[in-house]
Amino acid sequence: MLRLILFIVSTVILYTLLHFLMKGMSPGRRTITRRTDPEELVQDPCCQTYIPKRLAIRKTVAGRECYFCNQDCLHKYLKNSRADGS
Repeated sequence: MLRLILFIVSTVILYTLLHFLMKGMSPGRRTITRRTDPEELVQDPCCQTYIPKRLAIRKTVAGRECYFCNQDCLHKYLKNSRADGS
């Protein structure tokens, strides 16, 4: 009886160890990296949303650098700035 219990316990430990090692080696494993430096945010002039500068759509409008969260905001802003005459 004691041998059976030891066999079951050792099998569970071995299975857990192998499962952990194989999961760690799988190609689909993602590594999470954290940025240590704060990311610069810019404000979309159309919807007033703050977005990371590296993800923003950049466009020079009337000599001024503008950043947009998406193409819709860019088109709305361009449409409104033409209507305003700016």
